[in-house]
Amino acid sequence: MSHVKRVIFFVIALLIVFATVIFVLENKQAVSLVFLGWSSPELPVAVSLILVLLIGMAIGPLLAFIFAQKKKGPRIS
Repeated sequence: MSHVKRVIFFVIALLIVFATVIFVLENKQAVSLVFLGWSSPELPVAVSLILVLLIGMAIGPLLAFIFAQKKKGPRIS
């Protein structure tokens, strides 16, 4: 059973990589993003979206950790 799970995981990972490569190749148009007056250099759409995804993947667990610590309250030893 472990072998089947490993194969399924590998196939799903391969599909995600394949979809990401196609996404990057299809979205080569250069765009400049503006946020609160700050303008980014012109980058391909795919690069901008992947950077935003990675930033979100970093911020999400960080916020979850902070809220979990606040929920526990102060520790009294």
